[in-house]
Amino acid sequence: MTIKPLSDRVVLQAVAAEETTRSGIILAGNAQEKSQMAEVVAVGPGTDDNPMTVKIGDRVIFKQYAGTNVSLDKEEYTVLSVADILATVE
Repeated sequence: MTIKPLSDRVVLQAVAAEETTRSGIILAGNAQEKSQMAEVVAVGPGTDDNPMTVKIGDRVIFKQYAGTNVSLDKEEYTVLSVADILATVE
């Protein structure tokens, strides 16, 4: 089963969060924040008002509380509008 977004929606899959700080401190699972960086796994066709500016495989940073979390085949995804994406990471 796959997720195919409609309109100006994008499907993201979270990138693994860092488990250590720059200074080498290991963070416990409950001390880690939800990652705001993800990889684009599906894109909709876009609209005249919100054209699609990302493509599958791009790594992006998105708004912290944006989108809807979905679980499919034991994988977690976030579906959100392309307008909620703040930047691409190269």
